[in-house]
Amino acid sequence: MREPVRDNSISPAEADKIIAAHDGDVALLYIYRLRTGVTDAERTAFELCMTLRAVHEAEEKLNRICSSRTSSEPPACHGQEIEEIPQYRSADVCQRTREDEDFLAILAETNKVMGKHLSSVDVTTLFGIYDHLGLPTDVILLLINYCGSVFEQKYSGQRRPTMRAIESEALSWANREIHTLERAEEHISFLAERSSTVGQVKALLGIKDRDLVKTELEHINAWLDMGFPTDAIELAFERTVTNTGSLKWNYMDSILKSWNEKKLFTVADIEEKDGRGRPASQGRAKTGKALDYSVLDDLPDNL
Repeated sequence: MREPVRDNSISPAEADKIIAAHDGDVALLYIYRLRTGVTDAERTAFELCMTLRAVHEAEEKLNRICSSRTSSEPPACHGQEIEEIPQYRSADVCQRTREDEDFLAILAETNKVMGKHLSSVDVTTLFGIYDHLGLPTDVILLLINYCGSVFEQKYSGQRRPTMRAIESEALSWANREIHTLERAEEHISFLAERSSTVGQVKALLGIKDRDLVKTELEHINAWLDMGFPTDAIELAFERTVTNTGSLKWNYMDSILKSWNEKKLFTVADIEEKDGRGRPASQGRAKTGKALDYSVLDDLPDNL
């Protein structure tokens, strides 16, 4: 069977951009993708005798250079969510560590943040973050220190971040395409604001002296992602308790999903268009007393 004909031409404008980049890896990757259509990063690294990190860095540059390409042309980025980091051989990591100043800086900073000398397994995992995910060195350094600050705040300085926690955060950043310091700082700011809001919701739900479990946190984040402010979530909680007698997560979730489908996000819109105000019990909460209907017995018959 003959190989399908592939248009391997390069437009003069695009060629000028690639030449102006002065990067051989970018040019090599572009020609390879144009010739083969292969977008798998690991296969690309193997066939071009490049490291995965070098492939990802070239992909990022190529993506910026060729951002105006049509959808029929081979994409520069692999575009698949990274679920895990492949295992590296200790011998390869040791060799690269001795000759890679950027990784040595990352290793030294991680030792400091984790408060110990890393084990061989930790070093191998850290190198996988550095080589496989393609995050710039300054972004990795910020990520490591962010993990340290999270553990410092959560455990009052009694615990240091684990390599597993750092790896999990690195995968999250890579899949969110956080490849610059600016994006990283924006993400950290968002996480800080979200953590504060989640704490407010936790308080209004009456959850004290314990951390939220995973499913509870997922529910709250989903409601906030829908765009509900805390007072609307509080209203959903009040209706849940009134109708079921306690906090029922799935029941409360169904209320908020219903409002989301109706595009009702503020308390004013919900009370106006959902057909009900706040539960009646909430209106009497100020006095703390139920109405005493026995006084009606003393009224004259002809009143």
